[in-house]
Amino acid sequence: MNVLIVGGGGREHTLAWKLAQSPLLGKLYCAPGNPGIAEVAEKVDLGAEDVEELKKWALDKKIDLTVVGPEAPLVLGLADSFREAGLRVFGPGRTGALLEGSKVWSKRKMKKWGIPTAEFAVFDDFDEARYHLGRFYGGAVVIKADGLAAGKGVTVASGPAEAEQALYDIMIEKAFGEAGDRVIIEQCLSGEEVSVLAISDGNNLITLPSAQDHKAIGEGDRGPNTGGMGAYSPAPIYTEQLARKTEDEVFKPLLKGFKDEGIDFRGVIYAGLMVSGDHFKVLEFNVRFGDPETQAIIPRLKSDLLPLLLKAADGNLGGIEVEWSSEPAVCVVLASKGYPGHYEKGLPIHGIKIAEEGGEGKVAVFHAGTAIKERHLVTAGGRVLGVTAWDSDLKKAVDRAYRAAEEIEYEGCYYRKDIAYRAL
Repeated sequence: MNVLIVGGGGREHTLAWKLAQSPLLGKLYCAPGNPGIAEVAEKVDLGAEDVEELKKWALDKKIDLTVVGPEAPLVLGLADSFREAGLRVFGPGRTGALLEGSKVWSKRKMKKWGIPTAEFAVFDDFDEARYHLGRFYGGAVVIKADGLAAGKGVTVASGPAEAEQALYDIMIEKAFGEAGDRVIIEQCLSGEEVSVLAISDGNNLITLPSAQDHKAIGEGDRGPNTGGMGAYSPAPIYTEQLARKTEDEVFKPLLKGFKDEGIDFRGVIYAGLMVSGDHFKVLEFNVRFGDPETQAIIPRLKSDLLPLLLKAADGNLGGIEVEWSSEPAVCVVLASKGYPGHYEKGLPIHGIKIAEEGGEGKVAVFHAGTAIKERHLVTAGGRVLGVTAWDSDLKKAVDRAYRAAEEIEYEGCYYRKDIAYRAL
């Protein structure tokens, strides 16, 4: 079976790493891929958002399954285009992808379908949004750009001045482009964030183990938000009781809402929850595997990933059994100095092989922002690598991950030293 992965980051490397282990796999391709992915798959010189060119290529190569990693191609309608051409694809169509592509659409659907979420209001005018800031929820508020912003379009503002600055940056300065044409101002919730992912075939769901992401750049969750500085799975705060409630109060109503509105959702539903005691509310939905949550969740999968994605794409998940390791996994993201602001690229990277070999079969290093320059591996992004380790308990997995991270060197290498601190 020939498989194409669309994307080129750490999430896609993790999926490629796991799919390459499948006995059902024939040829594995990735567009555009990265140097790490190139070790297990053939790179295709096409961008993740080159929908028509990707479709032509997939038809020519007789691709049996396409797995879409990032959200942008889904919002552009890649899955619709592929399905219309008779190609099997794992990922929702354009309308389903609005769940992530438009935070306004998503929040309004949550309200309509009775899914618990924070109170909110929507604005497309800066002066009106600024005028109404003082009316919302007392002190802290959350400001969100409506469209895609690579995970960075959200500001938790502690007071009016910070909130107004966030509105100005989003709506006037266009820090996130057209994504800031509309904003949501919403109630700031307290508690701990948990990521819960489920694979849907449009009718059935298989829920994956929970994970907790670390979005802030600094220890103790301080500083600006990033695409994610690390993750671990499972999150102890996410109990079996909460798992049952999430399925009943989030995933089932969401799937029913999709079906009622004729939306055939075949792909990943990612629910970001704010958990407080025995209660939770949905912060946001995504329509793809999380990054870096995938790097902590997928290594725990003992079953073959390929049949799972294939059956979801075919709308036929019923009866499939999935087995998970009881060993926790931890991913530590190695970033470039200056990220999430300006950072330098093209810096030589050393020590990946030593890090993996020293992990005694329980370490994998996933490439995110890397490139080959003059036959040498160099940095090419803000988040450069994800060092994932697993072990019999969380503390051992954390220690193993940090021992591996210490083996990797490049100028300006930065990573948080407290991944999984809440659980520990």
